Amino acid sequence: MNQCYFCLQNKKEIDYKDVESLKRFISSQMKILPRRKTYLCAKHQRLLKKAVKRARVAGLLPFMNY
Repeated sequence: MNQCYFCLQNKKEIDYKDVESLKRFISSQMKILPRRKTYLCAKHQRLLKKAVKRARVAGLLPFMNY
């Protein structure tokens, strides 16, 4: 069984400015991947969702792929 990426790295928070690590959990259509594909724990999936949405509003990530 796979483990959570952020738990293995001992990260307590997910930084919305770290776009390269956020892109790992986004599909080609710029959708946030579900837990069954990312293998994140529930806590880090919620933090990931919040970080991706903050990055989109800040203009670091696009809302859509053109």
